[in-house]
Amino acid sequence: MSTARHSSNAELLDPPRSSPDLDVRDLEKRTRLMRIVTRLIAVSDLGCREIARRAGLPAQKVSDLLSGRLEHLSVEELQILYRTIDPEPTAH
Repeated sequence: MSTARHSSNAELLDPPRSSPDLDVRDLEKRTRLMRIVTRLIAVSDLGCREIARRAGLPAQKVSDLLSGRLEHLSVEELQILYRTIDPEPTAH
């Protein structure tokens, strides 16, 4: 059996890989929010623990964000952090 034939059979047996966590639009939105929130945290007078406390999230979530572990945070959690740090967002 040739390699090409073997791989095409494997594709037929494996279900397509799709997950709501891997949705491209969701990932792009989380990435944009992550960049904004990370910058706001960097210039904030508040410490990471205080930001987490005010947002009502575990401090580990802020640590995950700052470590680039985007998969540990949802869009909603990122939005909560954004509103906590910048309660009066300006229009872009």
